[in-house]
Amino acid sequence: MPLLDEFKKFIARGNVLDLAVGVMVGAAFGKIVTSLTENVIMPVIGWAFGDIDFSRYFLQLGQIPASYKGSATDYAALKAAGVTMIGYGEFITAVINFLIIAFVLFLLVRSINTMVDKVKKEQEAAPAQAPVDPQLDTLKEILVELRKREG
Repeated sequence: MPLLDEFKKFIARGNVLDLAVGVMVGAAFGKIVTSLTENVIMPVIGWAFGDIDFSRYFLQLGQIPASYKGSATDYAALKAAGVTMIGYGEFITAVINFLIIAFVLFLLVRSINTMVDKVKKEQEAAPAQAPVDPQLDTLKEILVELRKREG
């Protein structure tokens, strides 16, 4: 049972929960970026360069099975038929996905660093206040009482 209790404490830590949330948000963000790349960016690039579909770019390494009746240029169908291929078109799409995610993370880290630097500068610019000593207040009260008694 001590192992189970220790595991519960580990899971209840804020860092583990934050990490779990971060992974889930990251996965969702990855799906959004993939959709953006495949459904928006790549079609625009294809249109700009003459109706290019990057998903169709591949290098066939293996033989097409005799039972295959589909097109010899259909990457998805050939892949499903078990033909050995290098799908460099899909690789290009994955690289674009990576670059988009990396750029967004760069902007996020950059903005956080800018905010942290701004807070540090504000703290440095603020006049340093002397720490208030509670004994000083007590001594001032005693001084006031002594002056009242003298005068």
